[in-house]
Amino acid sequence: MKKFMLFIIGLIALFVLLANLGPMVLLGVSVWLLYIVFKQFIKSDSTAGKIGWVIAGLLILSIAVANVYAVIGLAAAYVLYVIYKKWQEDKLEEDVSFSVKQDDPFTNFEKQWAEMKNY
Repeated sequence: MKKFMLFIIGLIALFVLLANLGPMVLLGVSVWLLYIVFKQFIKSDSTAGKIGWVIAGLLILSIAVANVYAVIGLAAAYVLYVIYKKWQEDKLEEDVSFSVKQDDPFTNFEKQWAEMKNY
């Protein structure tokens, strides 16, 4: 039941991530462009150049603000990461419990007894 719930939550998070993939890309590109505009603003010596870079920065900032809901996609990616880690943790616990069961002498005795009955 636990793995089933993890699977369902992971599936929902995957769909949310895929739905917000476009805005996430646009948000990333706009933040990158804002960085470039800021660097060019700092390099610019003329007042007209600084005004031009500020206008370009404001246009790009409006694109970034319009795609700020892409943070939901980032949250969905984080949820997928946590679910993946939890799934691997459960798998490791199952492997450990399986190896403990194999080392149990009574389990080995029952297997050997069943093999002896077959002969």
